[in-house]
Amino acid sequence: MISNNFITNACLLILFLPLVAFLINIFFGKRLPRQGDWISIGAIITTLVLSLSLFIGMLSNWDYKFSHEIYFSWIDLGAFKVDLGFWIDNITIVMLLVVSLISSMTHIFSLEYMKGDIRYNRYYAYLGLFTFSMNGIVLANNLMSLYIFWELVGVSSFLLIGHWFEKNSAADASKKAFLTNRVGDIGFFIGIMLMFTAIGSFNFQQLFSGVSNGMISGSLLTFAGLGLFMGAVGKSSQFPLHIWLPDAMEGPTPVSALMHAATMVAAGVYLTVRLFPIFTPDALLVIAYVGGFTAIFAATIAITQNDIKKVLAYSTVSQLGYMILAVGVGNYVAAFFHLLTHAMFKACLFYGSGSVIHAMHHSLHELHDDDTDPQDMRNMGGLKNKMPITSLTMTIATLAIAGVPLFSGFLSKDAILAGTLYFVDRHPEHLVLALFGFGAAAITAFYMFRLIFLTFYGEPKMPKVFEGIHESPKVMTYPLIILATLSFFIFYTLPYFNPFADYGWFTKLIKATNSAVPGNPTAKEIYDGVHYAHYTAMTLSFIVASVGIGLSFLTYYKKKLSPEIWTKRFGILHKLSLNKYYFDENYNRFFYQPFLKLCNAIAYVDWDLYDKYFINGFGHITKLLSKITGRLDYEGLDQTLVDGIGKTANNAGKNLKTVQTGRLQNYMLFALIGVIIILVFQAT
Repeated sequence: MISNNFITNACLLILFLPLVAFLINIFFGKRLPRQGDWISIGAIITTLVLSLSLFIGMLSNWDYKFSHEIYFSWIDLGAFKVDLGFWIDNITIVMLLVVSLISSMTHIFSLEYMKGDIRYNRYYAYLGLFTFSMNGIVLANNLMSLYIFWELVGVSSFLLIGHWFEKNSAADASKKAFLTNRVGDIGFFIGIMLMFTAIGSFNFQQLFSGVSNGMISGSLLTFAGLGLFMGAVGKSSQFPLHIWLPDAMEGPTPVSALMHAATMVAAGVYLTVRLFPIFTPDALLVIAYVGGFTAIFAATIAITQNDIKKVLAYSTVSQLGYMILAVGVGNYVAAFFHLLTHAMFKACLFYGSGSVIHAMHHSLHELHDDDTDPQDMRNMGGLKNKMPITSLTMTIATLAIAGVPLFSGFLSKDAILAGTLYFVDRHPEHLVLALFGFGAAAITAFYMFRLIFLTFYGEPKMPKVFEGIHESPKVMTYPLIILATLSFFIFYTLPYFNPFADYGWFTKLIKATNSAVPGNPTAKEIYDGVHYAHYTAMTLSFIVASVGIGLSFLTYYKKKLSPEIWTKRFGILHKLSLNKYYFDENYNRFFYQPFLKLCNAIAYVDWDLYDKYFINGFGHITKLLSKITGRLDYEGLDQTLVDGIGKTANNAGKNLKTVQTGRLQNYMLFALIGVIIILVFQAT
């Protein structure tokens, strides 16, 4: 059993080593050999080793109640007190391993992918800052420190998405991601303040205790919970704040893998899992509908996208919707399980797409072709024989995300759909949630195999480019192999080997806890209900996945069905999907432009009316009064009164000085005149 001191020291190193790497690279990276990439890689590999040691210790201990908390007083003003610290439990340990593993793969993959980049050291520095920020979210034991790291993740994503800021599209995408997340964070901050005002603490466990004791309840608790959930809506790109994530593809592909698989977008799901005990039934229902709608909505967009990274981006939005749906129906353990499995196969898919783009880019560069898009699947085809490792690993990851048996996604997606069926069984009026879940599963299988068939099978669309294609270097394929291997079921069913039985170590160590809100079903009720619906969900999931794969196979591999014909048949629906339902255009038309016009109107009132006539008017009046009072002071008071007395005294002095003649007879005459005047006055 690992000691608490080791756990504390390990967590401190896991948190701060990436920050140290960031500081070294950002200030001294250009002066170091290989621009300091080895420092960042060494730091992140160390965090992986430490996380793995904590994970092994968790497995050897088998204590689902394990919890270790450390904190220190940060602000103590009597009535206002804030403690910062760590809360390490099994969820924390699993999440630390996921973050460190995907981040390590990103660092290694980037050695070749980012080779020769103009801002190479800065790229690795920002990766360290990003990892530090996400680890801070995972380790936080209170809302205040979580919010601090939450905003740091936002800053880090801005820097990484806009790494190639000389491109307008990348600069715009980074700003779009940052500002869209701020919308969600406004609600998040309101939720934090409501909870603190009611309970007087930011600490998670004290919040749970306060809710359980009725310190905040009813509509106020629902509103506070939805405020906190708004943070997750922004970070995890849920409807209607989903618009930033696909644009974030403008950043380097390894960054996309890191963000989409284990860090930024996973932060929102992790937040809802952590705070699940405080969500009321009404708040959970809203969460379920947001997640379910996002899952199928984003999936319908992914069907028609031709950019390989855009397909994966909308796939991520859809899969995050699955996780949020699971939280909403009360099955948050399944949400966290899918977060874990999704991190592996989605990172593999993004690295695979990066491998393909890398090969396409080099081939196009050799042909001096700067016009062809290396990310457009319509320019690919037949790459299976040229890139066998990339093809095989991406196919394995695609089987996992499609929910095919014997792969990890089958286990986690099945758990989510089983929880949804159990919820619908208790609340038949919400049948649409099940339709969202199973519909998204069928569409996911279809568009993911569409990606595989268009990229790796069929005839090459551009023969000259195809000739220059070759498999990526080992430093890029090794991460693909590792993540594809982790996409098999076996790593999640241990110590069991039956993929259709319990989910092994995960459900043994990540146990659901009872909600702190009265009226919510107990953890045992949810577990029993999910177990009851398990086989029904598994059967339906297998059927819809088979339908999706079959349609994709007939359309894009066998060519039995014509995409062009179906495009014409669907008409307006295809156009809506291809153009992402015109959300960006409508946001611009109905929100951005009216808001800018309102800002211009306010600026006109402020500058041209308020400042010019009111504020500046006071200035003009003050200036006029100053002139009047100045003249009164200078010409009236100073020159007439003050200066007048001085002039009178001066003139009197001048006149009196003539009396001082220096002649004795004059003085005697004046004295005689004075005596006479005195005698005259006395006589009268």
